[in-house]
Amino acid sequence: MPRTIAVNTWVWTSPLTDATLEPLARKAAGLGYDALELPLENVGDWEPVRARETLDRFGLGAIVVGAMGPGRSLIARVGDVAATQEYLRACIAAARELGADAVAGPFYAPTGVTWRMDVDERTAVVRELRENLAPIAAEAAALGITLAVEPLNRYETSVINTVEQGLDALAPLFDAGVGLALDTYHLNIEEKKPAEAIRAAGAAIAHVQVCGSDRGAVGDDHTDWPEILRALDDAGYRGPLGLESFTGENATIAVAASVWRPLAASQDELAARSIAALRALEHS
Repeated sequence: MPRTIAVNTWVWTSPLTDATLEPLARKAAGLGYDALELPLENVGDWEPVRARETLDRFGLGAIVVGAMGPGRSLIARVGDVAATQEYLRACIAAARELGADAVAGPFYAPTGVTWRMDVDERTAVVRELRENLAPIAAEAAALGITLAVEPLNRYETSVINTVEQGLDALAPLFDAGVGLALDTYHLNIEEKKPAEAIRAAGAAIAHVQVCGSDRGAVGDDHTDWPEILRALDDAGYRGPLGLESFTGENATIAVAASVWRPLAASQDELAARSIAALRALEHS
């Protein structure tokens, strides 16, 4: 059975809005994608009922993606925990309306905030993360939704960088609404052997994002894509693969994602080349 291939609207724009969703859904469907990853940067940017109607019109599924901007944190020293919990509740509500079974993102601290931790502080941070994530995850689980928590590279966070750290921090919650979101860009930076890290994650994998090793198109980079897909099969993951890349034409997202040069001749080309490569891999 072919995998569901999704594309994140960050490939083209930020933030996603009601006005931009319809043309992007049309574009994604025309390129052959099966689903959209819908970032909810701020509650109210787009309306879930309207989004569902739009996606249905183009035959697209949905994955909700959370954005951990400044102040969003489940760790009190770097953000507002209560406000972040409410934000995650809004993401869950959007996923429910869309019929999505996952909300993915680095749900622990603001992206780009880093600090040194000794063993004792890391133990305390992990404990606090579990305590603050658990009640929100339970609410998600009651609705059949998983919070897919994403390890990020060392330049974007100091909390969870690797699959091993994710397993250590979140394992007590894996049967209670929490899983891992793996991103091949971060795996390429942080894991000695990305495919083995995927296999180690196993049943904890709740969502997977893909892109070239340079954040560009899938398929013309140094990633061993056949081995990545074999590892996902070995891990038992048959869920969506979501292309996540970013446009440098938007100042906010270019700075947030450190996109200082074009990653393809155009964003449309990046998306087209990626899905062509992923479909070819399925048949190789």
